[in-house]
Parts: sequence; C-alpha cells; structure tokens
Amino acid sequence: MDTIFLSHLPVLAAQGSGGGLVATLGLYAVIGLIFWFLVISPARRQRKELQDLVQALQKGDEVITNGGLYGTVISVQEHTVVLKIADNANVKIAKSAVAGPQQNPAPGSSK
Repeated sequence: MDTIFLSHLPVLAAQGSGGGLVATLGLYAVIGLIFWFLVISPARRQRKELQDLVQALQKGDEVITNGGLYGTVISVQEHTVVLKIADNANVKIAKSAVAGPQQNPAPGSSK
C-alpha cells in the first residue's frame, strides 16, 4: 500500500483518484473541527472568563495587570480601576488592562 501524505491529497483529488473531492472536503472538515476544539473554543472560553472577572471586580480583589503590576482594587468606576500597588502608591488603570486574578502573592508581600 502506498503512503499518502496530507499535502498530496489536493493533487490526488485533482487527478481523479479515489473519492476525490468528497474525501478532500471531508479531510478539511475534520482538520477544521480539530482546530476549533483545540484552539478557538478554549480561547473564547478564556476571554469570556476574563470578561466576567473584570465586570465583577470589587474593592479588595487582588489582581495583576497586563503590565505586570500586582495590586489590590481600591475603587471601581465604569471604565477604570484604582489599584493600591504599594504603601501610598495608587494607580488608575483601564479595566481592560486587568489580566486576571493574582495567582501568587506579590513579591515583598507578607502572605
């Protein structure tokens, strides 16, 4: 039995061998489904979870920003969040800059 590589399937289909067009379209559909379940679906789920987290932010939550700042939420406005990043150091950031909940204690914290 000859070995058929995936890259040769369109050429074989054009030559009229085997199931031809139906087999090629079926193969592309299977590849598309695999791509959907391995890449697109998990990315959509992560984006939805982050969006829910950002909408539910409240005072006292510990978060990390896209820039790598660890902080505690002091106040939440419609589009911004004020974080306490150190004693007497507060920063105002966009809600979209919140990367997620703080997983590990911030460096230098007493936790």
